[in-house]
Amino acid sequence: MKGIILAGGSATRLYPVTLAVSKQMLPVYDKPMIYYPLSTLMMAGIKEVLIISTPVHIGAFEALLGDGSKLGMKFEYKIQEKPVGLADAFILGADFIGNDNVALILGDNMIYGSRIERVLKAASKLKEGGIIFGYQVADPTSYGVVEIDKKGKAISIEEKPAEPKSHLAVPGIYFYDNDVVKIAKTIKPSERGELEITDVNKAYMKKGKLQVIPLGSGYAWFDTGTPDRLGDASDFVKAIQLRQGVQIGCLEEIAYRNEWISKDALLEEAKKYKKTEYGKYLKKVADQDFKQYKEVFESELFN
Repeated sequence: MKGIILAGGSATRLYPVTLAVSKQMLPVYDKPMIYYPLSTLMMAGIKEVLIISTPVHIGAFEALLGDGSKLGMKFEYKIQEKPVGLADAFILGADFIGNDNVALILGDNMIYGSRIERVLKAASKLKEGGIIFGYQVADPTSYGVVEIDKKGKAISIEEKPAEPKSHLAVPGIYFYDNDVVKIAKTIKPSERGELEITDVNKAYMKKGKLQVIPLGSGYAWFDTGTPDRLGDASDFVKAIQLRQGVQIGCLEEIAYRNEWISKDALLEEAKKYKKTEYGKYLKKVADQDFKQYKEVFESELFN
C-alpha cells in the first residue's frame, strides 16, 4: 500500500499566521505539523509516500523531508495548483498509486492512541473496498458524519448535517483499494466546486464495501485547522511527552521500530538534534533493547 499526504489549501481559518507559511509547517508543540500525519502512515507500515502541496509551499516540504531515504522510505512530491477537493489527490496521484492500494491522510490531522499502530496496520492490509474511521464527538454538525450497522458497515454519510444520524465524525484518514482512482475520476464537483471525499465514500458505501472502524475513548483525534484546535493539539502533545517521557510523531523512532533504518543511522540522526530533547530521546531509543520491545509488543499482552 502507498500513502498520500494532502498538504495544500490556503488555510484561511488560520490567517494571519498562514499568510506566508504552509499550515502543515506550523509547530504542534515541538515538531512541524506534517510529522504527525506522516508518522501515522509510517505506523501503518507504508514506506512510499506522495506529498501534495501548493506551488508556493512544495519546495519547503522537499527541503524538510527530502527523498525519504534517511527514514528508509521513498517520498515523491506533486503540486496541486488549486484546492479543488480531497478526492483530487487520487487524480493527481494516479501515476504514483499505479496498481497499488492507497491511504490518504490530511496534513492537518493527528491521531493518537495506545493501540493505534495495530489498528492502522490492520487497515493497511485491506484487500477490497474502503476503510474509514469513526470518532465520537459531542457536536457532529461540524464534521462529516457516518452511520454504521451492527457489522461496522457504513449505511449513511453526511457532510456537516443539521440533524446528524450519529455522533461518529470521520477523521481525515482513509484506506482504499485501487478502484479509488477510477471512482475519483468519475465523481462530479459539489455545489462548492470541489471533488468531495464524501462522494468517494458514498460510492464504496453503495457497493456495500465501506467498512468503519470506531475509535473509542482510548484515542485522541485532532483536526488542527483553527487556532484553538492547533493549540489543543500542542497542549496534548506537550502533556503526553513531558509526563510519559515518550515522543508523539517521532519519525526516526518509528522507522527504527519498523526496522527500516539501523541503530547507527538512528544515532546519526540523534547527533543532528543533540542540543534538543528530541535528540536526547532518539539516543535513548537507540540505547533500549529493541528486540525485547518488539517481543513484548507482538505478544499476547497487546492482542
